[in-house]
Amino acid sequence: MSPFAQKLLGEAVGSAILFATVVGSGIMAESLSGGNVAVALLGNTLATGAILYVLITMLGPVSGAQFNPAVTLVMRLRGECCWKGAATVIAVQVAAGVLGVWLAHAMFDLPILQVSAKARTGPGQWLGEFVATFGLVLTILGTLRHKPEAVPTAVALFIVAGYWFTSSTSFANPAITIARSLSDSFAGIAPADAPGFILAQLAGALTAHFLAKGLFPDRG
Repeated sequence: MSPFAQKLLGEAVGSAILFATVVGSGIMAESLSGGNVAVALLGNTLATGAILYVLITMLGPVSGAQFNPAVTLVMRLRGECCWKGAATVIAVQVAAGVLGVWLAHAMFDLPILQVSAKARTGPGQWLGEFVATFGLVLTILGTLRHKPEAVPTAVALFIVAGYWFTSSTSFANPAITIARSLSDSFAGIAPADAPGFILAQLAGALTAHFLAKGLFPDRG
C-alpha cells in the first residue's frame, strides 16, 4: 500500500471511530443522565477526549491523525502534500465520519438515516466555534513546534476544555458538523445551522495559521 493510501485509510478509520464516539457517547449519556444536561455533556466530553488521545497516538504516525478538514487545510497551507491530495483527504474525512454516525445509530438500535432538529445558531455560538477551532489549530501547531510527542494529550485536553468553555460545545471541525447534522441526537445540529458553524470554524483555523507564523517561527 502506498503512503498516501495508508494516509487515506488512517483518516477514514480515525474519522469513523471519532465521529461514532461523539454521537454514540452523546446517545448513551443522554439515556443515562435522567434529563440532567450537565451530566450528559460530561459523559460526552470524557468519551471524546479519551478517544482523541487514543486515535492520535495510534494513527498519528500513519496519517497525521487530522480527522478534520480545517486542520487539513492549514497543513496544506503550511506545505503538506498538494491541493488535490488535501481535497481527497477531506472527502474521506466527511464520508467516513458520516459512516461513523450511522454506525452509532445502528449500535443503539436507532434509525440509521436521520436529520437533526437541534437548533445551534447565533453570534455567540458562531464566536464559540471560531474560538474553539482557533484554539485547536493553535494547540496543534504550537505543540508540534515545541513538543510533538505531546500532541495527543494537548489536543484531547483542549477539546475536553472546549466542550465546557465555549458556547457551542466546541465542534471545531467542519466534517463533524456535517455528520452531526445527520443525527437527531444529543450531539446533533440542524442542517440549516451547519453553514454558520463551518464558516466560523474555517475563519478560526485560518486565523490560527497566520498567527502561528509569528508566534512559532521556524528555527533558523
